[in-house]
Amino acid sequence: MTSTHRDQIHRDRDRPDWASDPAARRGQAVRAAVVHGLIRPEEPVVGLLDVTGIRQYATALITAFSEVTAPGTPQLHAFAVKACPLVPVLRLLAAEGLGCEVASPGELALARAAGVPAERTVFDSPAKTQAELREATGLGVAVHADNPQELARLDELVGSARGSAPAPLGLRVNPQVGGGAIDALSTATATSKFGVALRDEGAREWIVRACLDRPWLTRLHAHTGSQGLPLELMAAGVRETYELAQEINAAAGRRQIDTLDIGGGLPVSFATDEPPAFGPYARLLRTTVPGLVDGRYGLVTEFGRSLLAKNGLVLARVEYAKSAGGRAIAVTHAGAQLATRTVFTPGAWPIRVAAYDAEGRPKRGPAVAQDIAGPCCFAGDLVAENRELPLLEAGDLAALLDTGAYYFTNHFAYNSLPRPAVYGFLPDPAAPGGVRFALVRRLQTVDEIVAESGGAERDALIG
Repeated sequence: MTSTHRDQIHRDRDRPDWASDPAARRGQAVRAAVVHGLIRPEEPVVGLLDVTGIRQYATALITAFSEVTAPGTPQLHAFAVKACPLVPVLRLLAAEGLGCEVASPGELALARAAGVPAERTVFDSPAKTQAELREATGLGVAVHADNPQELARLDELVGSARGSAPAPLGLRVNPQVGGGAIDALSTATATSKFGVALRDEGAREWIVRACLDRPWLTRLHAHTGSQGLPLELMAAGVRETYELAQEINAAAGRRQIDTLDIGGGLPVSFATDEPPAFGPYARLLRTTVPGLVDGRYGLVTEFGRSLLAKNGLVLARVEYAKSAGGRAIAVTHAGAQLATRTVFTPGAWPIRVAAYDAEGRPKRGPAVAQDIAGPCCFAGDLVAENRELPLLEAGDLAALLDTGAYYFTNHFAYNSLPRPAVYGFLPDPAAPGGVRFALVRRLQTVDEIVAESGGAERDALIG
């Protein structure tokens, strides 16, 4: 490490803006990652998580809804595990007051491994098996039936419990309020695969009757979608669900539906460091659906991307710098295996790339149009195309920003590339570079890749 680099790190360590400036935290973490040897020729890609930022976002979410709800309103903010299925992250969020929303037996196991109590866990999936329903309800995990056939399976479970629900049970509805900018993430369209389509002929009447026939159905769940949805459309989906709950309760002559799960899906800005709009969304709900927050209903949310995306980055070493057709190309170790959505649908999922030199300092120099390519063996493996950045050279570092959700934790095993190590970072004046790193997930080994690819059964097809 050069004396200039050392002096820069000491100046950063003494800066007062660690808590208030995510860009400053990110920059210091990149430099410290080099000092700690987390990124090097032998380990050319790593995921970094900003623990301070995660805590701040969790607090912002809880505060935003506490400020608009009546005192004493039961609230559960359940983190959507699919966004970052890492046990230490789930445990951190639980320590900050959040629960878990799971959508598979694997995610349920992760939540349990993190110590998240069953009463702070919600199980949503459009394809739950009988065994999965039995396990979840047996543990006391809240379950939302997706369709009439699944509701019939819950009938059997409740019947075996002699009429008392073994866990909080509800029904997912599709408010059919329309889609946003990304079709694949719009879950309240007319033909969405999720929930009971509320506006289909006879559906509303069926839902009301189904609830009246089952006094143990006490929840309604709806999720309008995620990235690409305007807040107003999300609020419209919540309003439709609230009005349905009011209709059911009026027909029952009592408060049968006592909890509304409004899903998550708060959009994330992938162009700036702007934080998610927890406060504006909560205030919009108070204006749009005042009965939601006046204390008559318990409230469950399921935010995922908005809590983690901006609090993580992928740091990748530039292995080679080349050119083709007059275009500069930086070949890195982060491509479709990590940034799968960005590579295959770049228009919907553009991400920022920051250029650093080999010592982790911001790269200087004139901006040059260049491609940031990944290691996968197909031509379209580009995380950024014709992007203007200081010219990256072999040994430099490319940081893929806002990738704390759905990137290094949702691996696409193309070319049998390993899952990278993931570290959380915190300020620590006593640590090299003023930053302490905690291993969240270790680098996947080649032996582990062979094992999960049938290595132990190598003669299965010829024996």
